[in-house]
Amino acid sequence: MSARGPYNTGRFHDAYAKVMAKWPTGTGSVTVPTPFGETHVHVSGPADGRPLVLLPGGGAATSASWYAQAAELSRTHRVHAVDLIGAPGRSTPAGDRHPRTVADLAGWLDALLDGLGIAETDLGGHSYGAWIALHHALHAPGRVRRLFLLDPTQCFAGFKAAYLLRALPMLLRPTPRRVRAFLEWETGAAPLDADWLALQEAAVGFPERRPVTGPRPAPEALRALQVPVLLLLAGNSRTHDAAEVAARARTLLPHVETAVLPDVSLPHARLRSRGGTPIALPQSAPPGLGRRLGDFLTAPAG
Repeated sequence: MSARGPYNTGRFHDAYAKVMAKWPTGTGSVTVPTPFGETHVHVSGPADGRPLVLLPGGGAATSASWYAQAAELSRTHRVHAVDLIGAPGRSTPAGDRHPRTVADLAGWLDALLDGLGIAETDLGGHSYGAWIALHHALHAPGRVRRLFLLDPTQCFAGFKAAYLLRALPMLLRPTPRRVRAFLEWETGAAPLDADWLALQEAAVGFPERRPVTGPRPAPEALRALQVPVLLLLAGNSRTHDAAEVAARARTLLPHVETAVLPDVSLPHARLRSRGGTPIALPQSAPPGLGRRLGDFLTAPAG
């Protein structure tokens, strides 16, 4: 129970709808059955556009968080933004059968792509969603044409110790007030989108399942990945050392383009192990991020 009372389904879905209202006109949705439950996907862009699957950060990030890039990416792609199974959103786990291992996540995403009729796709992820996306590219490189990772966590480096210590009180007893205070610390009290912030607060107490966690991808697996990768990092991140992450990625990935975005903070409302949700990206993105992603995704092969 929080300072605003127990979790309220209606309040959460109202807040979710307000953020989805920021998406382009004509955005639709589909629900795809998988062995792990019903997965909710928002769909935007031309029906004959190249497929692009977007995975959000954990926690209350939800598929709605891509609203700042949706219009730009939907010009050239058929965008499929996914609510992670077992996390806050509109996806529904199948009883006790929810992903518990990296292999389960790969099977869930394979089933989702099959259900959407997608044989090969461009793939993008943010934070925890980027961790899932990278693991899936390693699992099924033939299904991933291009991959972009926005401030991925636990892919190339770990969390800062100071971040973990600051997050601990909120992890032990999350409340809307603690969520807001933690977000303000992470962003240096930068202005936040009011609707998006309301969604983070409304998600406190959501009956989510424990997310899959695990070690970083094996170096030898990363060195063998032939998929082109764009890695964008927040220069002022409190979560990890952006320069260290970029340098390590360049030593491991054979086809990677990296950039550290100045004056951007990528905080997390919760740790990834509890469904952490970074806030400055993608929703409060710097100008031109959508175009940069679009240019990478539409670049000619080679």
